Amino acid sequence: MVPAWILLMLNNLFFTLRLSGGVTGSFPRPLKAEEERRYLELAAQGDLEARNKLIEHNLRLVAHIINNG
Repeated sequence: MVPAWILLMLNNLFFTLRLSGGVTGSFPRPLKAEEERRYLELAAQGDLEARNKLIEHNLRLVAHIINNG
C-alpha cells in the first residue's frame, strides 16, 4: 500500500502539471518509440535531462495507475 503522504504529493504534482500543461490542460503527449529509445539510451549514460524527459512524458501512465490502483 502506498503511504498517504506520497499519494498527496503525487496528486499535487499532477494537479500542477495539468494546470501548466498549456491550452489542453493535460499531460505531455507520450513519446514515440524511437524518441523513448533515444532518451533511454541517454539516461543510461547518466543524462539527467533525458531521465527527466522520460519521467515527464510517462506521468500519464503513473496517473492512470494511481487512479485505478
